[in-house]
Amino acid sequence: MQFDSFTFVLFFISVLVLFQLAPNWKLQKTVLLLGSYLFYAAWSPPLVVLIWISTATDFVLARYLSAAEKPGRRRLLLLVSLLVNLGLLGYFKYAEFLMDSFAALIGSFGVVYVAPEFDIILPIGISFYTFQTLSYTIDVYRKRIEATDNLLDFSLFVTFFPQLVAGPIMRAESLLPQFQIPRKLKQPNLMLGLSLIAWGLFQKTVLADSLYSPLVDQYFAEPFTHGAATAWLAVFSFSMQIYFDFSGYSLCAVGAAIVFGFALMDNFNAPYAATGFSDFWRRWHISLSQWLRDYLYISLGGSRNGNIRTLRNLCITMLLGGCGMAPAGILCCGACSMDYCWQSKP
Repeated sequence: MQFDSFTFVLFFISVLVLFQLAPNWKLQKTVLLLGSYLFYAAWSPPLVVLIWISTATDFVLARYLSAAEKPGRRRLLLLVSLLVNLGLLGYFKYAEFLMDSFAALIGSFGVVYVAPEFDIILPIGISFYTFQTLSYTIDVYRKRIEATDNLLDFSLFVTFFPQLVAGPIMRAESLLPQFQIPRKLKQPNLMLGLSLIAWGLFQKTVLADSLYSPLVDQYFAEPFTHGAATAWLAVFSFSMQIYFDFSGYSLCAVGAAIVFGFALMDNFNAPYAATGFSDFWRRWHISLSQWLRDYLYISLGGSRNGNIRTLRNLCITMLLGGCGMAPAGILCCGACSMDYCWQSKP
């Protein structure tokens, strides 16, 4: 279910009505949680099980982590969380790719091996909710936050539908406390949220999909039959297409959350106004850049051990970050919205 679909309009109105009719805050959160599962199940109902696995794993392990004192036991619990979450992510993204690569490798030595047909469905948004729930466990391990004992709140933190499949990747210390405070539908939030959704949908459907996408598709269908001017027009059109696509989705996510009284972080801040590459990554998919910095780059040592290791850490971060966000067999920056990452073919 995408934001720019009639199905989402019906879904959003239904959740709003049920949220307003629910007699207490716990039932209102239950409405949001069940609605979030339904939102995700619209793509493939069985894949909701993966979210349940990640949710249950990190909820339980974080509580054990919070109580554990021995460093070895704490590292073991964190390792289990990493293995479960990254194992699921790696399997769905790379099992088929690795088997095909293995067949090609041994084929170069004259050994004929036909890789089995996996027919794996890539779960949409798996990188986003995996990174989000992992950040919670890592923060508990680092003793930055306390583990929550409220399964409903934690489940909603993992699955909250406005940011489930396209970000932003929220931190537990920012989003979990918001679920502890009762919310009511208020006219200012409703007007602001719906305005952001409307502007986001305009960017996505009119500018990205209707204006720039046809120009890009037409050029890349026969790229060698056009001149230099057309090529530059295609480059400009593609840059505008991904800009308005991601900007539109980001605005829809923020707007949908505001309607219910929640605040999501700004995930997009005029990236084409950046003054350099570093500034660009601070403006485009902000939550992903910060996640890679805080949980991968700094964990590898950051820039604390000289230029050589700094460059090594940067390369590893961009490689693993790209592989974590890209479909199997494709190395990407992870910066665009799901329309490009999830519809690409190996």
